Amino acid sequence: MTKEEKFFNALKDIFVGAKVEGESGYINLMRIKSNYYEKKIFPQLQNDIDQALEPFPEFREELFDKLYNFFYRYFSESGSIYFRYTPFHQNVYEKVYTDDRDVILFWKTHMLYYVKTDRLFNNLDVEVDGFKFFFDVSTLQHKKANEKRQIIYELKEVRKDRTIVFNVVYSERGRITKSNDIIKALNKEDIKVTEEILDKAFKVFEKQSEVDYFINKNAKEFLKEQFNLWLYQYVFSGESEWTDKRIKQLQVLKDIAYKIIDFISQFEDELVKIWNKPKFVLNSNYVITLDRIADKDIELIEELIKHKNFEKQQEEWKELGIIDEKFEKNQILENRLDGKQLKKEYQHLPIDTKYFKDLELKILSLFDDLDNSLDGWLIKSENYQALNTILPKFKEKVQTIYIDPPYNTGSDEFIYTDKFQHANWLTMLLNRLTLAKEVLKDSGNICTSINENELYNLKHIMDSIYGSSNYLANFAIKVRHDKRILKGDKDVHEVIEYLLYYRKSTKHTIGKIEKEDSSIEEYIWKVNELKKPNFVIDLGGKKTEIFKPGEFELIQCTPDTKNLKRINIRGSIRQGNSSGRFYVKYLEQNFERSYGCLFKVYGMGNDGLGYRYFYIPSQSSGRNNGDYFQGIPINKKKIKEIPYPNYLDMVNDFNRTGYEGPKYFGSGKKPESFINKLISISNNKQNDLVLDFFLGSGTTTAAAHKLGRRWIGIEMGEHFYSVILPRMKEVLAGYGIHEPCGISKDTNWQGGGFFKYYELEQYEDTLRNVKYDDYDLFNNPYQDIYNQYVFMRDLKMLEALEIDYENNKVNVDLSKLYKNIDIPETLSNLTGKWIKKITSDYVEFEDGEKIDIKNLDYKLIKPLIWW
Repeated sequence: MTKEEKFFNALKDIFVGAKVEGESGYINLMRIKSNYYEKKIFPQLQNDIDQALEPFPEFREELFDKLYNFFYRYFSESGSIYFRYTPFHQNVYEKVYTDDRDVILFWKTHMLYYVKTDRLFNNLDVEVDGFKFFFDVSTLQHKKANEKRQIIYELKEVRKDRTIVFNVVYSERGRITKSNDIIKALNKEDIKVTEEILDKAFKVFEKQSEVDYFINKNAKEFLKEQFNLWLYQYVFSGESEWTDKRIKQLQVLKDIAYKIIDFISQFEDELVKIWNKPKFVLNSNYVITLDRIADKDIELIEELIKHKNFEKQQEEWKELGIIDEKFEKNQILENRLDGKQLKKEYQHLPIDTKYFKDLELKILSLFDDLDNSLDGWLIKSENYQALNTILPKFKEKVQTIYIDPPYNTGSDEFIYTDKFQHANWLTMLLNRLTLAKEVLKDSGNICTSINENELYNLKHIMDSIYGSSNYLANFAIKVRHDKRILKGDKDVHEVIEYLLYYRKSTKHTIGKIEKEDSSIEEYIWKVNELKKPNFVIDLGGKKTEIFKPGEFELIQCTPDTKNLKRINIRGSIRQGNSSGRFYVKYLEQNFERSYGCLFKVYGMGNDGLGYRYFYIPSQSSGRNNGDYFQGIPINKKKIKEIPYPNYLDMVNDFNRTGYEGPKYFGSGKKPESFINKLISISNNKQNDLVLDFFLGSGTTTAAAHKLGRRWIGIEMGEHFYSVILPRMKEVLAGYGIHEPCGISKDTNWQGGGFFKYYELEQYEDTLRNVKYDDYDLFNNPYQDIYNQYVFMRDLKMLEALEIDYENNKVNVDLSKLYKNIDIPETLSNLTGKWIKKITSDYVEFEDGEKIDIKNLDYKLIKPLIWW
């Protein structure tokens, strides 16, 4: 293969990406890219190169060799454009050594949007123990985002040659591979296959490549910058003298490289536009308790009871344990002297409007200020797209954010095949945390759970977004698991996790909690007698006698000891907001040595680690032969109204399961009491908004609701419907088979509420719906063909529009794109205006503007369908 052939083959691969079978929006776009490349760009590029090389044909092989070597470094098998094979000596880390940007922020994927991790499944023949299998992925619907989804196998057919054919699909709503049914069906075909053989075949198939999908935020700028650096290095590390001919040859190289970059970047730009496009709201419903309806229209409850779908609603209540078999719907209302009334024991039955769509508008019409009447919003979506879509509506309206993201330990979805797994995880968090800052009030705060695996990296990300001066604290949390959580012989059930706490600005104020704790006035510790005499150290910063005169003296503590006040009975120091490093002067030798922290410290040290021990050096040997001491506290008393962060004790909140009932959740989840404390100390008042965009099992929204806070919960997994939504319905009901659960007893929670839940159009949905036409791309004689944006004339999703020439108007029919679009909520997110009222004809916003939802102005919805 010549260098020219090698280059064009590689260019096709990196331009189109690896071959992927199945159905997805990404594959849709890859096919378009391939078509454009084959029919348009490849012939044009060949012609331009031939013309450019006419003056010096001897440069041809070198040109293609250099082009190949450059582009190969920045393209991945998923088609993503970023640092891939960058030689060490060509790293450009020095570019970020500036006063306002730390070098840690420059990682290999920092210029990207993280989309998902998925497998490049292809059809595959497998033979195991004499049995032939064929795995068909032609109808595989690839993951929309980075949700956890299992591959399952369905027996399709047995071919004449006895090959067993499986359809490969992703599991939905708990579906699994039914191996026993497959074996029975094959037995009927006289194929005696065992479950062990099936498992072997499945494992062989599943070993196909797993890749990370990214979108480069500015591919053109990135690639041109890298090419200029590469060319600069080549020039200054090459010949000492440059002829005019050689300079012209390198100029040809640069011109051709720029043409390729210009054209390739257009496709990456298209992905960026789709990724950041505001998304449609789909499949929305409301959940409301009967008391909220009865307060406004008791007759409407009668309509609900008589509705044809009331039995379905009743069955749901039974499944949730809200009612039992003795329940009868005619018991809901009772006749009194003043008319029909809702019985008290049924006032918090939660109505889901999905069963009563014909009455939904009637229910909503009861409220003159709809959005402000809602307690919360549950959103099923990949969280970046959700945050980006709801940003106009919730910009600077959230008081508290709490998230518990994946910890990148290898036990969750973030399992990477390359050595840059930390970089990928950093990119994922950076994208989302940057958006999250925009929804916070100036007085708001954000708390992020993490373990030691990514604690150090997360701290730097948070510092870069919120500013190191807005870092308030890092707390340790002991999490108890029912099952052993570490591999090997150790029977470990407890782990230490951490909570990073940041404010958005100095306008943030601290809440207070009640806590029995050590004395505020005195911080006297007595060290157990080991090999050294007893000694006393005053952590309050006062002049202190240190056991035997002439041996040790505490001479300095950083940071200010006022931040080091949390002491527990195991002898640990609860830190405020920094390393807590103590310096000890060994007076007998008359020199200073730094030996780390006193006792164990739960918190962030300068290097991001957790535990520290106070080290007592021996008189002669220095660091290696001293003794470790563990302190015990003396002098305790009860303190009330203790200001955060000095007395926030999270350690013992996690010795139980996250939701006090076995139906939904396992051990190690965050309990509602934990969210209670976060809300208490974050100056979050009644009706303030709490946001969790890694909602998990729904603990944040459940606790916030019981505490009288409004909430937003975002989750992309299928458990949105099987776990979170049922949990929130139980919360509204106020009781059920798990009563009392969470903080219900502590808050005297009785039930009641009104919230909305919906799905968002996803990036993959858009890619699948986009219409790209294959026509002559280059028709502007006044513009370089490589810079004519090829997608400007495509339909995209304009099929939702129809020009009415007779009436000189544009008709909008969004049903051509998606079913069940919630137009009012979509417009609310798009415009940033809160909904006041919804009717069948119009939506009215908080500023009084009314929009006709049956005759939409195409200019208004244009950002949703054409970009």
